[in-house]
Amino acid sequence: MMLGLVGQAAGMFAVTNIDDVLVLALFFGRAAGHRGGATRVVIGQYLGFAAILAVSIVGALGAGLLPDAVIPYLGLLPLLFGMRAAWQAWRHRDDPEDEPASDGTGGPSILTVAAVTLANGGDNMGVYVPVLTATGNGGLVVYGVVFLVLVAVWCALGRFFATRPLVARALSRWGHILLPVVLIGIGLVILVEGGAFGL
Repeated sequence: MMLGLVGQAAGMFAVTNIDDVLVLALFFGRAAGHRGGATRVVIGQYLGFAAILAVSIVGALGAGLLPDAVIPYLGLLPLLFGMRAAWQAWRHRDDPEDEPASDGTGGPSILTVAAVTLANGGDNMGVYVPVLTATGNGGLVVYGVVFLVLVAVWCALGRFFATRPLVARALSRWGHILLPVVLIGIGLVILVEGGAFGL
């Protein structure tokens, strides 16, 4: 029974968060060479996913914290962060490459990673709430623990991909372009698929 529940939780996490590995690899790629950059990515990922989990649990317990109509508008977060990243890439297009910030603390911020994680996983709440409702209180604990453990696995996978020589070279060369493109794409997909603004 318990192993079956753990397997279901792990499977649901993997299916609903597969796209997060790419986003994490991009964030880790942008954090490379910046003091504390990887730590900020991990903390941001945990904060964003903890918010998704908290809202899902509250929804499963019947409070319905976020109405369904609001969820598509979470797409505005990655869209705005993507536009900001695109603007920064454009503004610094003539800067020397591979030059970290003077204090070494550049790279993505905790808030950026958390907000993108929350927005990217906002639609997952629609899957998590009914499943968590059906599992009961014991199931809530199992799902919560499994999800939080798997966030660490996802961070390790994202870091692994970002540090492969071929991927690392590609992210170093193209990451400043890929990150805004991916974030804007995620934002638009969330907005369009959710029917925001009548799209």
